[in-house]
Amino acid sequence: MDISVVIPLYDEIESLPELTSWISRVMDENRFTYEVILVDDGSSDGSWEMIRKLHKNNPFLKGIKFRRNYGKSAALNTGFEAAQGDVVITMDADLQDSPDEIPELYRRITEEKYDVVSGWKAKRHDPLSKTIPTKIYNAATRRMSGIHNLHDFNCGLKAYRKPVVKNIEVYGEMHRYIPVIAKWAGFVKIGEQIVEHRPRKYGKTKFGMSRFINGLLDLMSIFFVGKFGKRPMHFFGTMGVLSFLAGTVLAVWILSEKLYNLSHHIKPRQPTDNPLFYIALVAVILGSQLFLTGFVAELVARSAPERNKYQIEETI
Repeated sequence: MDISVVIPLYDEIESLPELTSWISRVMDENRFTYEVILVDDGSSDGSWEMIRKLHKNNPFLKGIKFRRNYGKSAALNTGFEAAQGDVVITMDADLQDSPDEIPELYRRITEEKYDVVSGWKAKRHDPLSKTIPTKIYNAATRRMSGIHNLHDFNCGLKAYRKPVVKNIEVYGEMHRYIPVIAKWAGFVKIGEQIVEHRPRKYGKTKFGMSRFINGLLDLMSIFFVGKFGKRPMHFFGTMGVLSFLAGTVLAVWILSEKLYNLSHHIKPRQPTDNPLFYIALVAVILGSQLFLTGFVAELVARSAPERNKYQIEETI
């Protein structure tokens, strides 16, 4: 099979007939063998009934229904597990991503041998309240990840080689940083393609302002897990040792000062009257706690349970 199109959706009943028809037309025109995997993330507007109806008329269309809303990352991860195509393409269900981009994305994966090709909506139809924070996060992500050639990490329209999606795990709200996850997994040939950003035709956006706070936390998580996920002691242990050594040096300084004063018959002040005493005490305690945290994290990392187990109600 040439292409698997994975589409996470939540309450998008109005756009599904037009979207699936458009995808089928593009696939037929280019003579691709394909499947479309619609992952219903707990919709309550009848989206699943629409998927069942569309499936009857198009055997290449498949559906997965979550019992409740788990989030876009869960939907993508489950879609990746089900995908069988040599190239996996993701897009949003709101018709803001154009299926006409699929042939070029496929060509770049198959002919130019990219692992990941990420869309870049250079001209966006979004308010400044959304575009400005997005630019800030993208700049921060480029700096922290070292992927300097991507302008829009969160674009829903992306293409992957099949081995990429079969060897990464997307959970929480990490869908914003899939190129970063792919890079940490060893897939380093990552490209970008300018794509059309269409105005929303139906419904309204499902993301609020909280996504910007979550985006920062997710970026920090990605950075930490990517560098220290398999060796947490290297992070916590290093920080703990440095803190413990700093506290020890301050304690030795306080003791040396007291011995010096005693040797010169100078009445020494009590250690508790010296502010450095409390700094040293906190540094030693903090260092010990960080070291123990690293030790516990090492134990957890060796026996971490599977994260992606979701209650799938029905598949077709």
